Amino acid sequence: MRERPGEVLEFEEYVRTRHDALLRSARRLVGDPLEAQDLLQTALLRMYGRWDLIADKQLADGYLRRVMINTRTEWWRARKLQELPTSQLPDASVEDSAEQHADRGLLMDIMRVLAPQQRSVVVLRYWEQMSTDETAAALGMAPGTVKSTLHRALTRLRQEWQRRDPDSASASAAVRGCPPASRRAR
Repeated sequence: MRERPGEVLEFEEYVRTRHDALLRSARRLVGDPLEAQDLLQTALLRMYGRWDLIADKQLADGYLRRVMINTRTEWWRARKLQELPTSQLPDASVEDSAEQHADRGLLMDIMRVLAPQQRSVVVLRYWEQMSTDETAAALGMAPGTVKSTLHRALTRLRQEWQRRDPDSASASAAVRGCPPASRRAR
C-alpha cells in the first residue's frame, strides 16, 4: 500500500474517535480485557493495510467488527487444538460483591461455551444493538439464520447458566436481559 499523508491522518482520526466503542466490542467478543486489546490492535493493523480500499468510511465500523470476528475465530480455532478437556471446571471467582457484577461476570464466562458464530450473533444483536438485518449483513448470513442461531445461543446460555448456578433466582433473569428474538426482531 502506498501511504498518502491524508489517509494516514484520516485513519488516525478514525481510531482516536472510535477506539473506546471498538474496544467495548472486542471485550464482548473475547471476554478478557488484555485479549480484547490484542484483538482490537490486530484488527486495526489488518484494516490499516486496506484503509484506502474502503470507499465509504462510514462503513468502517462494520468492516472492523467483521475483521475482529474473523480474527477471534482464527484464534479460537488455533487454541481449540491446544486445549485439553477436563472433568471439572474451575470455580469462577468474582471479586465484586454486587450481585449484578457477579451475574455479568458469570454471563461473560458462560459466553465462552458458545461457538464463535453464536457468540458473534449474540454480541451484535444485544450488545451492539443491531437489528436482525444489520447482524445478517455484518456476518454475511441470511436473517433467518441469524434468528435461528440466536435462538440456539440463548437456549444454550440459559442451560449453561442453570447448570452452573441452579439455585440462583437471577439465573434466568440475567439471560433474560437479552429479550427473546421474537420481541427484538426488526
